[in-house]
Amino acid sequence: MGMISEFKDFIAKGNAMDLAVGVIIGAAFGAIVNSLVSDVITPALLNPALKAAQVENLADLKTDGGILYGKFLAAVISFLVIAFVIFIMVKAINSMKKKEEVAPAAPAGPTQEELLTQIRDLLKK
Repeated sequence: MGMISEFKDFIAKGNAMDLAVGVIIGAAFGAIVNSLVSDVITPALLNPALKAAQVENLADLKTDGGILYGKFLAAVISFLVIAFVIFIMVKAINSMKKKEEVAPAAPAGPTQEELLTQIRDLLKK
């Protein structure tokens, strides 16, 4: 019975729940980024710019020995595009956070000299 209660405590801890939420949100965000890259950015960038090079047939490239280097190149290009999109999204989110965090500074308290002057005046009385 002790192991079950320890397991319940582990699951109920904030860290485990935060991790679970992070994984779920990460998977959903991954789907959004994949859709953005494959459905919006890749057709917009690769089709017009590289249509003459026939990039859509890149995955079919292979050597006589059967090594599919075209699939590898396509994966590298896909990774670079996805990484760039995530970089831009994170940069945009961070710039929004910086604007929110800027708050007016709290009014400064009395300086050390003013406090010493007040103490001196109180001691004179």
